[in-house]
Amino acid sequence: MSDTLSELVYKMNLLSGDDLLNYESIKSQIVARDRELDNKFSKDTQVNYIRSTRKYLGDKLGRVSALHKILDPKNGPLIAVRLHVLTRKTLGGLKTNLDAQVLTMDDDTIEGLYAVGEVAGFGGGGMHGYRALEGTFLGGCIFSGMKAGKHIAGKANRP
Repeated sequence: MSDTLSELVYKMNLLSGDDLLNYESIKSQIVARDRELDNKFSKDTQVNYIRSTRKYLGDKLGRVSALHKILDPKNGPLIAVRLHVLTRKTLGGLKTNLDAQVLTMDDDTIEGLYAVGEVAGFGGGGMHGYRALEGTFLGGCIFSGMKAGKHIAGKANRP
């Protein structure tokens, strides 16, 4: 927590042990964002989203603070929050073939190892095509599980 951005950036760099944050760069981004509040025709996505949602009564009543300029001293003190980014949908995963068998870097199958669903890149083997995004991946998860099951069952029925 700090009353000035320069002090806050200094404290964040001190805490991390590295000078990863550049005060001038951070300041220019925040000043540009704050400037957008003076423009009712702003093209800033975040500012426009906040303005739009605050037109809804539930958001007007439920939000703690109104849209305001970050660097205005009357809105202080400034606080820093360390974020640990977590993602679920990476559109990646283990490389598989259409039988859900996990492949090596040389595209050889790893005997007895299968991957389905999200761990196989949402369905595995590109069964929905390259770059396919259908909004929900449940179908691909179920379908890849079915393909793995059929392949395993087919192998089990062989002499």
